[in-house]
Amino acid sequence: MTSDSGNQPMDILIVGGGMIGSALALGLSRQGWQVGLIEGAPAEELVAPAAPATDVNDFEPRVSAISLASQRLLDELGAWRRVQDGRHCGYRQMTVWDGDGTGRIHFDAAELHASSLGTIVENRNIVRALFEELADSGVTLFDGVRVKAWHGRDGVELEDGRRLYARLVVGADGALSRLRQWSGLATREWDYDQQAIVCTVRTRQSHRYTAWQRFSPTGPLAFLPLLNEAGDDHFCSIVWSQDTLEAKRLMALDTEAFRQALGVAIEQQLGEVLEVSPRFAFPLRQRHAKDYVTDGLALVGDAAHTIHPLAGQGANLGYGDVRALLEELARAKARNLAPDDALVLARYQRRRKGENLTMMAAMEGFKQLFARDELPVRWLRNTGMRWFEKLAPLKKQIAARAMGVTD
Repeated sequence: MTSDSGNQPMDILIVGGGMIGSALALGLSRQGWQVGLIEGAPAEELVAPAAPATDVNDFEPRVSAISLASQRLLDELGAWRRVQDGRHCGYRQMTVWDGDGTGRIHFDAAELHASSLGTIVENRNIVRALFEELADSGVTLFDGVRVKAWHGRDGVELEDGRRLYARLVVGADGALSRLRQWSGLATREWDYDQQAIVCTVRTRQSHRYTAWQRFSPTGPLAFLPLLNEAGDDHFCSIVWSQDTLEAKRLMALDTEAFRQALGVAIEQQLGEVLEVSPRFAFPLRQRHAKDYVTDGLALVGDAAHTIHPLAGQGANLGYGDVRALLEELARAKARNLAPDDALVLARYQRRRKGENLTMMAAMEGFKQLFARDELPVRWLRNTGMRWFEKLAPLKKQIAARAMGVTD
């Protein structure tokens, strides 16, 4: 990876060096493309190792549940071994239940002859691993600078006055993607009128390498297992999605009151909640670009789609985009096609748009099902969960799909 101040044309320029954009840059460089990567944060901040975690305040609140399919991609890029050098926690089981009934579903990796269902990783650990691997790549890095404007075929203008040129620009600049806005690519979006509260907790009992998720009419609560460097298995990252008014009430509680409310909400599955880190809340809004591509531009990850966090699939959908775009651009290079070839980009969109829409629709249906509080709906919901729990083949199929091991 090199830093550059010039404006030599590149094959592909990626805007956004987060978990998705940096993975794409690494993969494209391995294919032999001339790749540039723009990232607003200085690279030295991104590769700085995290301090050892001794209490809840030492973990980053933003984590991702990385599926086996996403792990395979990161492993192929050489980054997964670096992820494993930092904090990570494989979860072997998942328990989901209805807080207003008796329905409960339990998934176990052993039933799929796997060592885990996935891995909970702090986002910064993934970015660090990718940037460490990028250091030995041919990617040209433009770090510590932001994009001022996209001028289509006339290049990308940086805030420091430089203008960069590439055959294909890829927007990996997140849910509020400025590239998407500048390009005029329309989105379909709706507000859930919910907020997600995130923090780290320490519990009296071990998390038992299990992801826990309780549903209620006002929103789901997830306890995602974490490990520190000493192997302490009493830490969890929580994502508590609640209707906006209830979320604001919870955020206004003092630490002691919130700690108690959290223990009640999770039904003391892990015993008493002993410690809680500072809380953060963000509004939940679903977006989906009507098109992922236009002339000389493609969107990946949250720039193309954002999803409710109840299933933890956001990062995995983004890595699915990376996989598909890498494969289509590898095919283009083998056929001596330009990276911005319209048919190449159309194939990428065709592969990913339907897959992402299917997952988004499924999660929306799941959310609406648990938001209904009428007695007949609750009865049907809990009966369905008990029925599903007994159908081992269907459970295995659903779990395998979520893990990305269907092929």
